[in-house]
Amino acid sequence: MFKFATSKAVLLLIFSAVLSIAACKKDAPYEVVKPSVNIQNANGVYITNEGNFQFGNAKISYYDAAAAQVNEDIYQPANNIGLGDVCQSMTFFNNKAYIVVNNSGKIVVVNPTNFTATATINGFVSPRYLLPISNNKAYISDLYANKISVVNLSNNTISGTIPCTGWTEEMSLIYGKAYITNQKKDKLYVINTANDILEDSITVNYGANSIKQDKNGKLWVLSAGNTANNLKGALNCINPSNNQVEKTFLFANNDAPSRLCINSTNDTLYYLNNGVFRLPITATALPATAFVPQGNRNFYGIGVQPNSNNIYVADAIDYVQRGKIYVYNPDGTPKTNFLAGIIPNNFYFK
Repeated sequence: MFKFATSKAVLLLIFSAVLSIAACKKDAPYEVVKPSVNIQNANGVYITNEGNFQFGNAKISYYDAAAAQVNEDIYQPANNIGLGDVCQSMTFFNNKAYIVVNNSGKIVVVNPTNFTATATINGFVSPRYLLPISNNKAYISDLYANKISVVNLSNNTISGTIPCTGWTEEMSLIYGKAYITNQKKDKLYVINTANDILEDSITVNYGANSIKQDKNGKLWVLSAGNTANNLKGALNCINPSNNQVEKTFLFANNDAPSRLCINSTNDTLYYLNNGVFRLPITATALPATAFVPQGNRNFYGIGVQPNSNNIYVADAIDYVQRGKIYVYNPDGTPKTNFLAGIIPNNFYFK
């Protein structure tokens, strides 16, 4: 009896130990295997994710459209450090990618092939967008600085400033002039890039936030307006050869259009206004209905892929959790969707 009892006790102990080990394995943390994403793929899509303000969790996601694989963050693994606080925009120029990190007051220069950082440009107040002017010079718009910063791209330093009152935003270069939108004015600033002097301004509707060039060399400026002050938003078409406004399409009082973009043939505009709207540059009026309805989603960014004309739309959801990307065929029918980082705001195509 004694031997049996002892053997039984031993078996019970062994059985308990096995259960404990199994339980430990079940509850132990595990590694999530990320897909091997080829960022050299010709169908690659970069997604800038703002992240939460003052949380320092801005990210660049990458979607391999050919393989239908996404990586939430390609910057941190390549550099062993996070990107910073609020990723606003990214510009590809001369085989480099310039990432504007708004609340961190910096621009990070990376190798777009492996995404390793090669330089950091510091000294900004609250940078928004970068516009290349020449191989050695770029302009940087700013939320609070009341000036455009001039950057020397050869040594990655700020070489000068151009006074521009208000919140300067997207910019466009044509005929040796830089056209600067302003979200707190009813003016489109015109800078002579030969001498870096603000030489003119064009009256547009209040709250200009985005600007695009069409195939005819015309500039399209989208303004959100200001509902509180009963200022309507509008889409203005400007002839840069004489700085005259040739067309003005007014929005309703409660509209706040944003994120103007254009397709690869530069003949069709897209923008957000509680849905995705599409407008040929030959149109004589704004579209009455959305090309892609928003529904219960929170559309926050839009881009048109050049080689496919597929439409990418970012849903910021609640500005806290990871955002979702919806991809639509050129005819507006759904194609696919996937998660990106927190508050995805724009798309950049290889």
